[in-house]
Amino acid sequence: MVRGTQRSLIQPRLPANCSIKVAEQVALAAACFTAAQAAGGSGFIACFVGGLLLSGFGERHKKELLRGAEHTGEALALLTWVVFGGIVVARLIDRVTWPALLYAVLSLTLVRMLPVLLCLIGTRTSTADKLFIGWFGPRGLATIVFAVLVLDEQLPGNDTIMLAAGWTVLLSVIAHGVTANLLVKRMAGHSSAEAEDGARATR
Repeated sequence: MVRGTQRSLIQPRLPANCSIKVAEQVALAAACFTAAQAAGGSGFIACFVGGLLLSGFGERHKKELLRGAEHTGEALALLTWVVFGGIVVARLIDRVTWPALLYAVLSLTLVRMLPVLLCLIGTRTSTADKLFIGWFGPRGLATIVFAVLVLDEQLPGNDTIMLAAGWTVLLSVIAHGVTANLLVKRMAGHSSAEAEDGARATR
């Protein structure tokens, strides 16, 4: 399946049919994920392997395809957020609990930021950059996807898991949305100041 799509995607007329090629690429990812999940495997690993097998393009073709697939992914992500905001949030508000809120706060701070700080020990990354990466690390869509996978398994305590995941995503949307522009501007100003200091030091 992957090899057949690869031959189709690398045809010389790619630019003329770019939208069709991008559709094939997205369909391949969906097919890999569905087939792996149906076989009891990991859909994420299957999509990763499919991407590796499709990596034999020339650089120009690869950029064109990835650009189109990226736009499609962004559109699907926005659709996911619309569904989350329109359906899930209303149910979360009716079922708020202090333990779920406490876990959501811990998940956005200590649980996520501490591993990032530990992983960056020994690097030349500044403390401010480490905190920035930890604060704006993987969030939102990843939590929703994994929560849906857990929901499909009908595990004991499903309601508790979904409640904790839902409040984590909701607080992430609020906290990161409010702080994003402010912290990005501050980091940009900090980087500019460091660059100016480095330029003066080399004179």
